[in-house]
Amino acid sequence: MELINGNSEIIKDFFQSMERMLEGIGKLAKESKPHLNGEKFLSNRAASKYLKVSIRTLQEWRDTGVIPYIQIKGKIIYRESDIEQLLQTYYNKEQQE
Repeated sequence: MELINGNSEIIKDFFQSMERMLEGIGKLAKESKPHLNGEKFLSNRAASKYLKVSIRTLQEWRDTGVIPYIQIKGKIIYRESDIEQLLQTYYNKEQQE
């Protein structure tokens, strides 16, 4: 019969697994954005990355009314649903066929 203590391999493996799990949970918590009434909002950087365009292109789209946005004290955010609608509006089926 083996005595299980802090030096046993099974305990070490258990704690390593717990550490990896906690790191994963921490990463998810850090990366997740809060929702407001079921709506997800994206920062300028996140929207730029999502659409694969530059920050300058987003600014041009805002200036020309292509993309809706919200500005609160200089901070610009976008509704994810507005971005999805933009993509649907400009979707070109004919190039895909």
